[in-house]
Amino acid sequence: MKLRRLFYFLKPLMPRLLQIAVRRKLVAVQKRRYENIWPIYPGSDKPPRHWQGWPDGRQFALVLTHDVETAKGQSRCAELMRLEQQRGFASSFNFVPERYADDPLLRQTLTANGHEVGVHGLYHDGKLFSSKKIFDERAKKINGYLRQWQAVGFRSPAMHHNLEWLGELDVEYDLSTFDTDPFEPQSDGVGTIFPFYVPRKGNRIGYIEMPYTVPQDFTLFIIMQEKGPKIWRQKLDWVAERGGMLLINTHPDYMLFNGKEESMEEYPATFYLEFLDYVREKYDGRFWQALPKEVATFSKLTHFSS
Repeated sequence: MKLRRLFYFLKPLMPRLLQIAVRRKLVAVQKRRYENIWPIYPGSDKPPRHWQGWPDGRQFALVLTHDVETAKGQSRCAELMRLEQQRGFASSFNFVPERYADDPLLRQTLTANGHEVGVHGLYHDGKLFSSKKIFDERAKKINGYLRQWQAVGFRSPAMHHNLEWLGELDVEYDLSTFDTDPFEPQSDGVGTIFPFYVPRKGNRIGYIEMPYTVPQDFTLFIIMQEKGPKIWRQKLDWVAERGGMLLINTHPDYMLFNGKEESMEEYPATFYLEFLDYVREKYDGRFWQALPKEVATFSKLTHFSS
């Protein structure tokens, strides 16, 4: 815990490649320490109160999401969409409104092809939750982009979260948490592989919180240097057996599509595609492949009818 706090305190002063090198050494130590709670958190498979299962009797839910952190990542979204569609999948792409030039045509193309668009912070500078004043100022702008993009979902950069404050955003759902991920800067997992309802202050209807339930691609392939989606497959099998929600968060910024030798911050996109093929081959017809907004609608109906 102390080492992690020290790292994130010094991180802004470090060159990017040094950040990765230091984090690799830090996580190598942490991984042994957290093996009893990661990648599976005991008890996280307990269904919510009055849980009646997924639509059409499906065994589990599969939700694919992508955070687009840079202009480079944005330039790779169309190819990622194409490869997913070849396999019969649809996903959500979350963009940072004021970090790189917005591409309205890309967002229109994504939604026209059955995908979803969400908002991913405002600047991606790690300061969204640094004070209530800053959050309130930025929330107004974020709500403006939600309206402009006709988006109903949000994810905070670096998975920073305050569920009470997040209720001030005009969203149907939030994606800023995880079931278990002790390697994140704010490492308090929500301890469940199911979506859950978060009430808002006053008389406003609450929103649905949807934690990611497999490790992020950056953690696995860049920091831990895994050479394939083995851990994703193992967690998928565990979640599927327990009827939960398999929600994955990847980044096109780090996916390598052209087959060239990857940099320190890239991994072969085939790792992700192999995972999708595994899902299709092993569980075809048994999972509900849904966009986040669809899970949010279903979860609210379940909550208010229970």
